[in-house]
Amino acid sequence: MDLLLRGGRVIDPSGGPDRAVDAAHDVLIREGRIAEIGAGLAAPAGGRAVDVKDRLVVPGLVDLHVHLREPGQEYKEDIESGTKAGAAGGFTTLCCMPNTDPVNDGRAVTELIARRGRDAGWTRVRPIGAISRGLEGRALAEFGEMREAGIVAVSDDGRPVMDAGLMRRALEYARTFDLPVVQHAEDLGLSAGFAMHEGPVSTRLGLQGQPSPAESVMVARDLELTELTGGRYHVAHASVTRTVELLRQAKRKGLRVSAEVTPHHLALLDEACGDYDTSCKVAPPLRAAVDRDSLREGLADGTIDCIATDHAPHSSIEKDVEFGAAACGMIGLETALPIALGLARDGTISLSRAIDALTRAPARLFSLEREGVGTLSVGAPADVCVIDPDETWIVDRDKMRSRARNTPFHGREMTGAAVLTLMAGRPTWDPLEALS
Repeated sequence: MDLLLRGGRVIDPSGGPDRAVDAAHDVLIREGRIAEIGAGLAAPAGGRAVDVKDRLVVPGLVDLHVHLREPGQEYKEDIESGTKAGAAGGFTTLCCMPNTDPVNDGRAVTELIARRGRDAGWTRVRPIGAISRGLEGRALAEFGEMREAGIVAVSDDGRPVMDAGLMRRALEYARTFDLPVVQHAEDLGLSAGFAMHEGPVSTRLGLQGQPSPAESVMVARDLELTELTGGRYHVAHASVTRTVELLRQAKRKGLRVSAEVTPHHLALLDEACGDYDTSCKVAPPLRAAVDRDSLREGLADGTIDCIATDHAPHSSIEKDVEFGAAACGMIGLETALPIALGLARDGTISLSRAIDALTRAPARLFSLEREGVGTLSVGAPADVCVIDPDETWIVDRDKMRSRARNTPFHGREMTGAAVLTLMAGRPTWDPLEALS
């Protein structure tokens, strides 16, 4: 169906910071692709026109870090439910981590995930392959065959690569295929048995804490290896001040490094664990105010490249237990956008930077711009998110599209929502039935 989105505020960061589109325009979509952007465009013959005045029209959101749990843990989430949640949050591309069962460490599982994603059809699904076989940290997985099958990066996320020699070889091997190596930066010798961030709050609650250097020590080591190898290194879910400082120095040196930050590390503090809400138990843990502020500053100045949800669904089996025994992780696909918009409203970052961090920047990091992802450029697939920046709504975990319910934002008021998500011009989220 050909479509005209009429009169919205178009924000497309894909031209770069000095050439980004940010103006009231019409967006014409023909045969699933962006055909034209401009003022006063005519509605397509035999197609539809939708008035999106006072709304934002942006590229479909891109998430570099989700856990879809399929294959093997479908009782928590599956590709169908996870991608539905993504579409509801405005996402059109999800990159899913390999800690499935079996692990995505070879061609067969990569192809399975990619096929299931295509069959579901709610978002694009781009698998991330394992760094090590079975996530065991001993021998490298087959990057080449996984690359041929469709992976966009490699990671042992959920587990750090502790062996420096293996990490060096991973960076070298991945460089052959121009793949980023995504590290869950955590020194297990410093973090073993943690329940939350180490500080006054953990002391008061009587919970074992993880010190900030558990992350930054690993980042420092890996940056040395990145300089040695010339590889592409990406820090998953950066969470502490020192990590931001190290990344800033590395970028000044010209190293091929990048980083993401989660919405929950931007929005919440370790104090949120005060009621022993296991939805707030995440890895890395929610940190202190000084860390949160550093993450916000790093996102604003580009030291941290993008926002990624680390959407980590769990069932009540893993979460309705004592805090110390609970699994780490929270869901985030349906709350990421309003949190990012909130940072723009309060002046922490600009609106264009918030959109960039959810669209162009992540697409660039994993080379997805080659597929036309993260842009509204003419000729690109019409992956589009229409946003009502002023819509207020209450988070209700029982109404979310995700199969999981582990969100700490249940009952909270959010402002800003995706009101139309298009993938290749086809609606995947249309709560207002604009195209019904």
